[in-house]
Amino acid sequence: MPLSTADATTTLPPVLVGPLLRRLEPTRLVMWLVGTRPLALTLWLDGVGDLELNAKRCTVVPVGQQAFVHLIDVHLDNPLPQDVTIDYDLRVDGAPIAEWAPHLLYGEAPRPNFMLHSRIEQLVHGSCRKPHYPANDGLLCVDRLLAQASTQRPALLMMSGDQVYADDVAGPMLRAIHGLIERLGLFEERLEGAVVEDSAKLYRHPASYYHRADLLPALESNETLRERFFGGARKPIFTSSSADNHLVTFAEVMAMYLLAWSPVPWTLIAPQAPALPTAQRQRYDLEQQRIDGFKAGLGGAARVFAHLSCLMIFDDHDITDDWNLSAQWEETAYGHPFSKRIIGNALIAYLLCQGWGNNPDAFVDVIRQTVALSDTAHDRYLDSAPQDRLIDTLLGFQQWHYVLPSTPALVVLDTRTRRWRSENNLKQPSGLLDWEALSELQQELLDHPSAIIVSPAPIFGVKLIETVQRVFSWCGYPLLVDAENWMAHRGAAQVILNIFRHSRTPGNYVVLSGDVHYSFVYEVLIPHRKGGPRIWQITSSGIKNEFPPALLEWFDRLNRWLYAPRSPLNWFTKRRRMRIIPHTPEHAEAGERLWNSAGIGQVFFNEQGQPARIYQHNADGQPATRMLPPKSPQP
Repeated sequence: MPLSTADATTTLPPVLVGPLLRRLEPTRLVMWLVGTRPLALTLWLDGVGDLELNAKRCTVVPVGQQAFVHLIDVHLDNPLPQDVTIDYDLRVDGAPIAEWAPHLLYGEAPRPNFMLHSRIEQLVHGSCRKPHYPANDGLLCVDRLLAQASTQRPALLMMSGDQVYADDVAGPMLRAIHGLIERLGLFEERLEGAVVEDSAKLYRHPASYYHRADLLPALESNETLRERFFGGARKPIFTSSSADNHLVTFAEVMAMYLLAWSPVPWTLIAPQAPALPTAQRQRYDLEQQRIDGFKAGLGGAARVFAHLSCLMIFDDHDITDDWNLSAQWEETAYGHPFSKRIIGNALIAYLLCQGWGNNPDAFVDVIRQTVALSDTAHDRYLDSAPQDRLIDTLLGFQQWHYVLPSTPALVVLDTRTRRWRSENNLKQPSGLLDWEALSELQQELLDHPSAIIVSPAPIFGVKLIETVQRVFSWCGYPLLVDAENWMAHRGAAQVILNIFRHSRTPGNYVVLSGDVHYSFVYEVLIPHRKGGPRIWQITSSGIKNEFPPALLEWFDRLNRWLYAPRSPLNWFTKRRRMRIIPHTPEHAEAGERLWNSAGIGQVFFNEQGQPARIYQHNADGQPATRMLPPKSPQP
């Protein structure tokens, strides 16, 4: 059966995705888009005029015969004004956005706009956007906010992990991915150590849909890997419980980004369901309904990306579940050429679609290496040797983190690749940052009066859930419960808590996190440091994902009982010298502290960099939930 019934003779639109506004500063504008050819682009700015996006301002990276990533980096001689709306246009061969992407405009506006903020007075943030989860897209909450308030808008959208799910893909989404690969001629590759020899054979293999675990990697190696990971339990290297359609190739991950961020690629394909057994066909049909709902909202998500500075950082699902969870996981996954290639392909796509736009200066050499890899694609096939060299470079790369020179300072942590490996027991969870990275973090924080730290996983999480994870880790099964939290590794936990206690680090911290699929706010006080600090742990998750409701309700209730302020169990936690004050969701039932609804978080800051108001906007259309501090004043 054909992948798609779309008419391949239809003229392709010039732009597939974008523009996405990435890092925006008064003298520098970073943008991203994907075209079907290398585009002649002109950026028009209100008050500045036309700026030709020549080779110095735009690097073009081919990812297929008709797919070209445009990395736009414009330096300005004179700074743009702050705290005012700035109209802009991106002309393709002279045609304005209103002609080639009218879905990016609000109301009767002739062009999109953005705003540069002199300080972060408010922002929106979230994580975990899974296309086939049965909830509305939280990015549409941001779309409504921008439509209602053209001047009072957030300074930025912080996406703190799992912007795509490379390891958990619906059957209809995978079918669309394969249709788009064929339609755009995305690059093929050869696969060492796999059951199939190249990507083209993978896409058409009978196990390609809902049985990819059978292809990961060759069976003899699988038995050894299963034994080392799970004591003989039948589970492959890739530990997601939903890895039936795990993305494998670079083309698959790139197509996933295109389909997750724009409605345009969907207009080029008409995927037809593959031949499937009855049970799997029923699953496919249910997933198709959910993907259709996700697709319907992509115009709103694309409008957000075109009007608001979007900063990002990876978490595990951007690459694969449990990515670098333990030293043993790393040893096993990187020890096989096929599993290493799968992880590396997702990392190359992350580099192009997410990482570069956060801090282009850090990626000059690796982008040059990526362009060189694209140049090897003869007859659509990438050369394996430079592809593997690029993967080796990215696996050793240590500049994924970044700092925004804002007020308050915004410090975004890479908690996936610079890990503190456990030396005594390779199965034990690694610390989320190693000693060197933690030392760098402390230096970046010195003498700032306030700071916003983005940590994909909460630094101050739910004690009961962390205890459950610790028990499984003690028993040698950290992978079964995703035992990834800051307190899981003694060294990393002690250092991060000591950083908060240091007299020259900020007096006010706001920690923004996601990952956990529920939302909460804790205020944390350190009694033994004079004058502070005051710490707010603000977690918003997920954008399009949720925790199992009944299970979360019990976790919430048991956590309140077992870890009440006077409970002796608190003395067994690493945070025993800190006072944790939970904020209460406004619309919650009595006593509830964890809010379980897909959506997006919004934080308003006062002049001291403290959160003045905290909201969780609900994707289901219910009123925004305000996270309320305790009624009695706190010391």
